[in-house]
Amino acid sequence: MGKDGKIDTKDLVDKIDKLTKERISKEKVVSLSEFRKLKSPSTPSTLLIIEDDETMRTAMKRIFVDEGYKVIVAADGTQLSEVLDDSPLDLIILDVGLPWINGFELAKLMKENSDLKDIPLIFVSGRTNEFDIKKGFDVGADDYIKKPFEIDEIKKSVKTLLKLNE
Repeated sequence: MGKDGKIDTKDLVDKIDKLTKERISKEKVVSLSEFRKLKSPSTPSTLLIIEDDETMRTAMKRIFVDEGYKVIVAADGTQLSEVLDDSPLDLIILDVGLPWINGFELAKLMKENSDLKDIPLIFVSGRTNEFDIKKGFDVGADDYIKKPFEIDEIKKSVKTLLKLNE
């Protein structure tokens, strides 16, 4: 102990600094541009949510914006041309019970499109019978989440599918 009754850590700190400097000096040196690239915030993933119920659409958008995602929303298939821009999509969340063109038909059309076919797709639907769930996977869904859903369940599914698609 030091004269003032406190623990003397100067020697320990000096040894830690010396050991750290030795190990750092053996590491590969990266360029400043590589370092900046590693440290720069990554571009957020872009999610497309197609849901005809305005309350549900707004709630899902809020959930994912709060998680740091960029979110594009459409009420149905006819709004897609209005909301899709040149930014790439990373994941699509699609309701089955849409007006005009249902979610199964829309998913099939998207999976036939060369720019959209490889994007992960999650169905979120109140249709929970075995036939509909199987049909969802048959038209290209990567997951099928039953409404009402747990927020953590859909967040986990989105995170997992984005990670698998990196």
